[in-house]
Amino acid sequence: MYKINCMNPIAQVGLQNFSSEYEITADVEAAEGILVRSASMHEMELPKGLLAVARAGAGVNNIPLEKCAEHGVVVFNTPGANANGVKELVIAGMLLAARDVVGGIEWVKAAKEDADIAKSAEKAKKNFAGTEIRGKKLGVIGLGAIGVKVANAAVALDMEVYGYDPYLSVNAAWSLSRAVHHVTNVEDIYAQCDYITIHVPLLDSTRGMLNADAISKMKDGVILLNFARDLLANEADVLEALKSGKVARYVSDFPNPTTAGQKGCIVIPHLGASTEESEDNCAVMAVEEMMDYLENGNIRNSVNYPACDMGICTKAGRVAIFHRNIANMITKFTAEFGEKGINISDMTNKSRGEVAYTMLDVEEAPTEEIIRALEAIGGVFRVRIVKG
Repeated sequence: MYKINCMNPIAQVGLQNFSSEYEITADVEAAEGILVRSASMHEMELPKGLLAVARAGAGVNNIPLEKCAEHGVVVFNTPGANANGVKELVIAGMLLAARDVVGGIEWVKAAKEDADIAKSAEKAKKNFAGTEIRGKKLGVIGLGAIGVKVANAAVALDMEVYGYDPYLSVNAAWSLSRAVHHVTNVEDIYAQCDYITIHVPLLDSTRGMLNADAISKMKDGVILLNFARDLLANEADVLEALKSGKVARYVSDFPNPTTAGQKGCIVIPHLGASTEESEDNCAVMAVEEMMDYLENGNIRNSVNYPACDMGICTKAGRVAIFHRNIANMITKFTAEFGEKGINISDMTNKSRGEVAYTMLDVEEAPTEEIIRALEAIGGVFRVRIVKG
């Protein structure tokens, strides 16, 4: 029986996919798997029996990835599961920035007692007039699951779209409309685009990338959209640019004291993935990843360990080894099995940066003696019996 703890509410459509071999527990210390959305795990002590964490969403800045890796805890996310919900809100954000819909709605609320409100509106509406997005240039920085959908939707709205992503995947490239201009220098987007939307992960290299220097290279009156992470923008610099008129609007999905209520800022209360469909999709995907890993040792969409898939084990045993990505590890593993007279029928080894993951299918059930021997090898974080 696998015990799963939900640190946040997880959609029932996902949880119902767990088989009878799984139990949802409120005791996080007993958990072998944790499902999480926004709850921070940085200060918590990882339970000794914890094997996996699945984030029902894309961002994982609330999870201590390196700490988990060193404890042999695989962290999953659900890329693309909420992409359509975010895409739709980005398009809405562009429309809200292009035409002062929010200001107009607030005017109507304030004038609700005016018996001649329709007539008054005809005079007032010029204060909320804007522009159409058709024919405007949109720059999309980051062409992952969300960025590709935003780019393609903008093409369908007759915008001229430029995309930048130095790490563009093959799948993303196949999904991207041919009408999108792929640029190799982000400064081309800064120089040419009327709208700029950012869809990259928050890393040391991307933190504060929308700053005074970047803004200085943009067109006057540019509209910036940030539905990825607020810390991708130096928002103090953005506010200065709004005051000077260099930036016309800043649309963000991340309310904070810096931007809330500031002139020129349209701040949405983190609604990007908050749709029934997105939450359901994320829950289903997270549960599927968790089950495949716990039952088979397969890793899909991990953010701290490499992808690895050996299907369903048909042999007597399967062993998973978490270790540093250093030389001679495979030789040491196979030697231990050889000394115990256990034949290895299949094996795979994958690495990701400084960590690696090895799975071995064996023709005899692995013993505690061989597990202890493997654990004693320098550089090994954890050894797990998947089957046996």
